[in-house]
Amino acid sequence: MHPEKLNIVILDYGMGNLRSVYNKCKRIGYQALISNKKEDILNADKLILPGVGHFANGMLKLAELNLIPVLNEKVLVNKTPILGICLGMQLFCKSSEEGNAKGLGWIDAETVRFKLQDNRYKIPHMGWNSIKPKKESVLFNHFDADYLYYFVHSYYIQCNNQADILATTEYKIEFVSALEKENIFGVQFHPEKSHEWGEQLLKNFIETNHV
Repeated sequence: MHPEKLNIVILDYGMGNLRSVYNKCKRIGYQALISNKKEDILNADKLILPGVGHFANGMLKLAELNLIPVLNEKVLVNKTPILGICLGMQLFCKSSEEGNAKGLGWIDAETVRFKLQDNRYKIPHMGWNSIKPKKESVLFNHFDADYLYYFVHSYYIQCNNQADILATTEYKIEFVSALEKENIFGVQFHPEKSHEWGEQLLKNFIETNHV
């Protein structure tokens, strides 16, 4: 299918800066749909799960909207590509210290809070930082080592399976800043706030036939 004819759905569960992601997709030439309707999700060719806020609240919102079963079907059974952004990526995990909540469990990982014993490193980790790819990925087509991405987060992911780690970032410690497992992609940073570097990453996700 031609990329311009793809059904791109940005999942609306009350926890994301949806309009920023929508506008960034539009800027690179793609019309996305912001929705939480089951029929829209089932018809999607690509899914984007943004997120800003509290992990437990995010899972509660997904449950209240009855989105978890349809997302499991689309992602785990139908293998529809999904991109999680910030909290959206963290929700892929089994659990989080933020509210001691269970996650979607798609990735064998936990979300934990930064515990940095150095006053030079403020929490949340906020601002521009680089990433270090750990494996090849369609997300990093046309990637340059000088690219910077915008972060805002107090929690990060600890992957139990090293093969799922796509990239890491240094902030006193080395933490997972991107992951990839089959059709499941996640980034801790905000591509929608990362200028042309974020645009390229979103373009790679949308235009590539992942599976």
